[in-house]
Amino acid sequence: MQHIELMAPAGNFESLQAALDNGANSVYFGVEQLNMRARATVNFTLADLPEIARRCEEKNVRTYLTLNTIIYDHDLSIVKTLLKQAKEAHITAVIAMDQAVIASAREIGMEVHISTQLNITNIETVKFYAMFADTMVLSRELSLRQVKKITQQIEKEQIKGPSGRLVEIEIFGHGALCMAVSGKCYMSLHAYNSSANRGACKQNCRKKYTVIDQETGFEMELDNEYIMSPKDLCTIDFLDEIVDAGIKVLKIEGRGRAPEYVAKVISCYRAAIDSVANDTYNKEKVISWMQELEKVYNRGFWSGYYLGQKLGEWSNGSGSHATQKKVYLGKGTHYYPKANIGEFKIEAFDIAIGDTILITGPTTGAKEMEVTEMMVNDVKSDKGSKGDLVTIPMEFRIRPSDKLYKIVENKVEASW
Repeated sequence: MQHIELMAPAGNFESLQAALDNGANSVYFGVEQLNMRARATVNFTLADLPEIARRCEEKNVRTYLTLNTIIYDHDLSIVKTLLKQAKEAHITAVIAMDQAVIASAREIGMEVHISTQLNITNIETVKFYAMFADTMVLSRELSLRQVKKITQQIEKEQIKGPSGRLVEIEIFGHGALCMAVSGKCYMSLHAYNSSANRGACKQNCRKKYTVIDQETGFEMELDNEYIMSPKDLCTIDFLDEIVDAGIKVLKIEGRGRAPEYVAKVISCYRAAIDSVANDTYNKEKVISWMQELEKVYNRGFWSGYYLGQKLGEWSNGSGSHATQKKVYLGKGTHYYPKANIGEFKIEAFDIAIGDTILITGPTTGAKEMEVTEMMVNDVKSDKGSKGDLVTIPMEFRIRPSDKLYKIVENKVEASW
């Protein structure tokens, strides 16, 4: 079977590096405010574009700039500036939904990918946007059967984008889903004058609500279901069917999530995609990957609409159902390359032999390991505490101010 492209979210340099270290084929990211995660993540600046491109080019990873919000007249000069500098930095493509962005990108010869916000659901719409774009993200509400029919028609009718290549189809593979059709929601705008379609969603849907009968005043609490908050999408247990459907790009959602989330999810899907390709994909591996995915942020899992389901599955609680959580311990202070030893200043809680630790940083990414030995204040010890200087053998370089965490169990029920 073919290898499909694994596309990773990058909300900051920590997540970008985590994606590169764990086998992503491409990354997508926002710059400044004109993207759908303008408030959910720090976002990069224009000055970061060359560094993003440099890191990704070293790993032969494609780079996608998200400019997928509604655009107003006063945004147009910013759009042109962003696209011009992205082109100059050798960013691979722009993800867009507004024709102003699409047209501006085509004017300067930049590759365009159509965002899911445009709701492409049929082959005739694919044909239309093939005049402008090489890759299209289909509507999230389609079944795999519908997706496969579209990819077969692309092949049969030889529908090509501006590059001269057959149009590639991309779908969402894992992560948060919106209650609205392909993300086009107006709840946040109505309640807070903060537009989700401008990247400023306040996530009203993730809250618990009480229903009130306007005539009698009778109140009814929606028991055990956050009725507008869908579980997270997960497709790793039918990835072979996704590949068979002719998908070219599998997108992992999560630009607002932590770097360890990116590292864990990308590593699992990398292994799964490779297993499908070399015919070693099986139920036992799927169970193992699901258990790993459970460890990082999630609202429970469901398969979306891909397998023909008509209604969504809703979360039964607020926040994450992750089986593990991180506890802040301290910061990096020095790395001794000849001895392969990292030094940390402990600022909170204890660290001990046998602990699983996580180190994150803009260049380090997200690295997880077990502590098998350490020195505390230059003396060999089994435990370090607040105020101690701790050195730990590690095969990767750390940097000053890298953050050190301990991974601990978080008791929750299985969500799949």
